[in-house]
Amino acid sequence: MQIVKMESIEEFYKYKFNKYPENLHNTIGQFNVFQIENRMRKNEEFPIHIRRNFFKIMLFSGENTFRYGNQNIKVSGNTLLFFHPNIPYSYQPLSAITKGAFCVFKSEFFQGNYKLDLDNLSLFKSSNPPIFKLSKTSCQEVENLFSKMLQEVQGDYIYKYDLIRNYVSELYFLAMKWIPPENFFQYGDASKRITMIFTELLEQQFPIQYKSDKLKFRLPNEYAEKMFVHVNYLNRCVKKVTGKTTSQHIFERIGTEAKILLKHTDWTISEVSETLGFGDPAHFNKFFKKQTGINPSSFKLV
Repeated sequence: MQIVKMESIEEFYKYKFNKYPENLHNTIGQFNVFQIENRMRKNEEFPIHIRRNFFKIMLFSGENTFRYGNQNIKVSGNTLLFFHPNIPYSYQPLSAITKGAFCVFKSEFFQGNYKLDLDNLSLFKSSNPPIFKLSKTSCQEVENLFSKMLQEVQGDYIYKYDLIRNYVSELYFLAMKWIPPENFFQYGDASKRITMIFTELLEQQFPIQYKSDKLKFRLPNEYAEKMFVHVNYLNRCVKKVTGKTTSQHIFERIGTEAKILLKHTDWTISEVSETLGFGDPAHFNKFFKKQTGINPSSFKLV
């Protein structure tokens, strides 16, 4: 069994178009936009549930089940979806009546003078997946933005990609406006700032892509030392802001990554255990069962 890693944008184009556009990197900065109905293929296979090395934003009109991370989410009607390279996703084969649009781009599209920090947007720090059911009015707003992207990408205006970056940014900030404020951390006081730094340090360790990757920090005191604060202070801040202990956050995140590695690679349980910092597979088995209610070997077979 071959290790399932990350689909590159080159592989995406090869699958969708049977070739990779030669001018993609030099001319259009790895950005492109499509209408779903124009890109559907007959007898399209069920997409593999893996990470991709590019961002994707989709306006989806129809019914389907999207698997986002480890959640199965049913959508119907008009839906706006955001996909991050760190999070694996897949969906059921598309029906003939599916409509909509999607754009793909790599983080380089916003580098240089275009400072949209995609990895640190609050959109991906929400407690819920960035999937939004659209009202009639909201759908019209999103359709207009995709129409503008489609029009510009086919034109020859010298500043067309500056316009497109603005349209993509508007999509992100529209979605953030739709997320209830209580779903975000508000970093106004010391406790919230400490919690923000802890959360960012935790997320920086993922995803695990190679067997040689190892977690640097697994224990609350290791995070506290990195942050130059006492572990008791870190624990009080995190508990106050989130309602969960520092250990709970760490264990839940390691548990999520363990599920991904067990399900979508051919790594042995011992190899997953080692890369996640468990010296003894028996310790990992006990940890995984406590987190999920099932042992790792049974989970791989589900």
